[in-house]
Amino acid sequence: MRRPAVTLSKRSLALLAIVVALALALWSGCGTDDKSAPTAPGREPEAIHLSAANPAIQAVMAIQEANTPELMQDLDIVGTATGLTEDGRPAVLVFAADDAAAKRVPATLDGVPVVVQVTGRLKAFKGPGGGPSHTAIQTPPIQLGTSGGWRFDLANGFCCGGTLGSLINKGGTQHILSNWHVLYADIVNGGNGITAQPGDPVIQPGLIDVNCNANNAQNVATLVAGGGSLPGNNVDAGIAAVIPGMVDPTGAILEVGTISSSTVGASLGQLVKKSGRTTALSRSNVNGLNGTVTIGYENECAGGSAFNQLFTGQIIIANSRCKFLDGGDSGSLMVEDIATNPRAVGLLFAGSIVCSRSAIAIANPINTVLNFYNATMVGN
Repeated sequence: MRRPAVTLSKRSLALLAIVVALALALWSGCGTDDKSAPTAPGREPEAIHLSAANPAIQAVMAIQEANTPELMQDLDIVGTATGLTEDGRPAVLVFAADDAAAKRVPATLDGVPVVVQVTGRLKAFKGPGGGPSHTAIQTPPIQLGTSGGWRFDLANGFCCGGTLGSLINKGGTQHILSNWHVLYADIVNGGNGITAQPGDPVIQPGLIDVNCNANNAQNVATLVAGGGSLPGNNVDAGIAAVIPGMVDPTGAILEVGTISSSTVGASLGQLVKKSGRTTALSRSNVNGLNGTVTIGYENECAGGSAFNQLFTGQIIIANSRCKFLDGGDSGSLMVEDIATNPRAVGLLFAGSIVCSRSAIAIANPINTVLNFYNATMVGN
């Protein structure tokens, strides 16, 4: 893409000066940083973590946001974010559907380096058809990070499901937190003649793990009025009121255990983990903040009409070969990678369609989700 010359304002020049100053500090502050040394699970590497509150990151985010509308006029540019170059300089990340689109992206934007990733198109990670099983039926009260979904989530010869991710407290009542597209996405009569309604059961495991026969699963929660966020909102979240006795009231998550009732914002380089239906316990790191992304959806399990939703302010996570997040993992809670009572960071919901080395995963910031529901995490 050709981009016309831009005259920087005094504020833009000041922000750019901050970026350059931090980049120089990062370069001069690097000693013997052995990036090949393994990092034990649950331990933070010795690295600088840059949050969205960092002035240099804010400066690049401003440049990213200013340029995103023009970049995404190219329909093969599927998103942008703020991240780092390989040598640690703040950069604008651009996500391209293919190599041809990647070649149209400029090398810099307003003096800031651009890092292009060929991620393929992005979709909501609902799934068709060495630790505990995340797909087997559990003896109540169940732990979360498990297969689950709307009891009637089948259409046009397919059945669907995702992950029942975590437990939240809303108005004094415990609710399972997952995604809208896991619990509420059937919004047309279409292939099954019904739509998701308050009072409908949520089951564990999901239909995809019980041969599409809900009688082989158990009801653990019920959909509620106002429980689904989409279409139109900036989070992909869905909640369901817990059926008494069916869910561990501590909010314990398979292979993670209990979590903190506090939350933490995402930062570049932050080590994270999640427990989900398909890839079970997996680990990765945050590599983008303030993501603007276009996500593909269907309006029922499968075979329905497709539509796109634009999200802003999202967390981008490295997802090489979809080893961190894959189809069916939607609804997983992403937490910091520490051993005891980790804090929630984000709600995972989407990622690259093609599981390449440069694939990404996407999460709503957890505080944005909690604020949407006026809720709190259940934890210690």
